[in-house]
Amino acid sequence: MTGYLTTHVLDTARGCPAEGLKITLYRIKGETRSKLAETVTNDDGRTNSPILPQDDFTTGTYELVFEAGDYLRASGQSKDDPLFLDQVPIRFGMSDPDAHYHVPLLLSAFGYSTYRGS
Repeated sequence: MTGYLTTHVLDTARGCPAEGLKITLYRIKGETRSKLAETVTNDDGRTNSPILPQDDFTTGTYELVFEAGDYLRASGQSKDDPLFLDQVPIRFGMSDPDAHYHVPLLLSAFGYSTYRGS
C-alpha cells in the first residue's frame, strides 16, 4: 500500500494557520477506538509528517480529534465556559489503498468545516 493521511488546520477567524493545535488519530473497528498517533500543528498549521504514513496505512474507518478548545483559549479567541467548540472529531473512511487522503479543518470559535483535500 502506498496510501497515507495528512491534515492541517486553518484559523478562519484570524486568517492564518492554527499553530500549536493538538491532533489525535484513532482507527475505528466496530465499537473499538484505537489511538494510533498524536501530534501538534507547526507554524504552517500542518503536521511535520503524515499523521498516518505509508508504512502504517491500511484502509478503514478513522477519526481525527482536534483539540480546538485549547487552541482557541491560547489564542485569546474564547473565554466562555464551557466553550461552544472544544474537541472537534471528524470520522471518515479511507477505501483506496494507494491514495493520499488529506483531511483539513477550517476553524473558528463558533464553527468549522472540513473536506477531502488534495
